[in-house]
Amino acid sequence: MKHILSGIFAAALALSASVAQAQDKPPLKIGGILDMSSLYADITGPGSETAAKMAVEDFGGEVLGRKIEVLAADHQNKADLAANIARDMLDNQGVEMIYDVAASATALAAGEIAKARGKIIMFNGPGSIRLSNEACGPYTIHYVFDTYGQANVTGLAAVKSGLDTWFFLTADYAFGQDLEKDTSAVVTKTGGKVLGSVRHPLNTSDFSSFLLQAQASKAKVIGLANAGGDTVNAIKQSAEFGIMKGGQKVSPLLAFVTDIDSIGLETAQGLLLAEAFYWDMNDETRAFSKRFQERVKRPPTSAQAGVYSSVTHYLKAVKAAGTTDAATVMKVMKETPINDFFAKNGKIREDGRMVHDMYLFEVKKPSESKGRWDDYKLLATVPGNEAFQSLEQSRCPLVKK
Repeated sequence: MKHILSGIFAAALALSASVAQAQDKPPLKIGGILDMSSLYADITGPGSETAAKMAVEDFGGEVLGRKIEVLAADHQNKADLAANIARDMLDNQGVEMIYDVAASATALAAGEIAKARGKIIMFNGPGSIRLSNEACGPYTIHYVFDTYGQANVTGLAAVKSGLDTWFFLTADYAFGQDLEKDTSAVVTKTGGKVLGSVRHPLNTSDFSSFLLQAQASKAKVIGLANAGGDTVNAIKQSAEFGIMKGGQKVSPLLAFVTDIDSIGLETAQGLLLAEAFYWDMNDETRAFSKRFQERVKRPPTSAQAGVYSSVTHYLKAVKAAGTTDAATVMKVMKETPINDFFAKNGKIREDGRMVHDMYLFEVKKPSESKGRWDDYKLLATVPGNEAFQSLEQSRCPLVKK
């Protein structure tokens, strides 16, 4: 009897010791660097933080005996601030992985900090092709979309349909410049012509002088190489100027369902746009979007859906690897296909590009919509290996050719 009691006592001691040890383990922290209050807040912002938290909750809230914590900070669209936040998260707060980063200039800055520290950074909101080219790194993942993919899907379809002369309104920073450059290449390669371009400051409220130049060019398409509030304002003011009624097409080269909702179907109808995700594609996308909408009061953008998918993929890799060591986790992430509501057979390449299908949509007429957020008609599904830049074209130093 004494032996039995001592055995029970020893087992209880061992159990309490292992529980205490688990409680002693520091939390696994992941940090979002987001636009919480400016022109990209609807695209990423609080919705991206919510998506990350949903991914953690669905995963079970802990991994390797460590509680998972989601941090978020507002970079205010300032590259230097994004770099400082990344530095503080990685050096002082114990963050193991950074997600989203929301804009290209801020992403390029934060990416350099993560690269120098050998930490994983996953880009969901930014689009610059440089992130998987010149600025690529061994622990960098470009997950949702990029300027090459957006240009390829939208530009190609437009030129093939006869919309072969273009004029660009371009946001004057890395993302806008890359989007104009990549779309121009697609237009000219497909037999079209670029008649000119004009650059505008980030977060522009008055597009009148830029739109007058675009109108005067007589280009069939005015390509908007911008995003968020800039895209919304440019399209609204194009309608006020009667540009669409005058026969010119306005093509937003990066637009999200939140932008179309802000513009309204009356003005946005007929717009062609490329997206990585749409909430109403199938039962899986609808199920996730319903849960997201219960919290955020609107469906997720492709960037926010991508946050959920990428955070989940990261946590699964940590569990499978049995460690948070960046090199070991990245190896698992690159070896493991991504199959969820966001992507089917998605794959992270050696340059960090996550390759997945892209979609070409046309914005519905008001008469075709069944209600708010029912905004898109699917025109084409473009396989990932056709949508994104090939490895042969890559300028990433990690790519072996």
